Amino acid sequence: MEEATINLASRWKRLGGSLIDAIIELVILFPVMIATGIWEKSLRVEGLTLSQQAVYFAISLAVFLALNGYLLHAKGQTIGKTVVKTKIVDLNGNLLPFGKLIVLRYLIPWLIAAIPIVGGLFVVVNMLFIFGAERRCVHDYIAGTRVINA
Repeated sequence: MEEATINLASRWKRLGGSLIDAIIELVILFPVMIATGIWEKSLRVEGLTLSQQAVYFAISLAVFLALNGYLLHAKGQTIGKTVVKTKIVDLNGNLLPFGKLIVLRYLIPWLIAAIPIVGGLFVVVNMLFIFGAERRCVHDYIAGTRVINA
């Protein structure tokens, strides 16, 4: 276990990789949000309908997979993780099957995060778990993953 602890990615590297991924997606999705009117509707008091949220979620997922799908499948990395030289592995240090990785580590947490009130609390708790000794977020526990230096 000591060797695994030494190989764990630092919290700063994990944050850096996440920020890089978020910025890349934002650069792509923001113009889509403006062009479709989602941005303007989300700023109004009434907000987006459930169907509009579902469409935006599907678009976001498609963009995420287009950007990162191959890297996640082949190397256990997103673009941000590639830049900061980290990767996602299971607890034995192996790459996860692509479907399991996407559903457990990304899709389920994103769906939970979309639930009003509960989702916001989940997002905060998910992030705070990084400060544990294992440096694993809640989504890592759900998927049985950890992030190590590549």
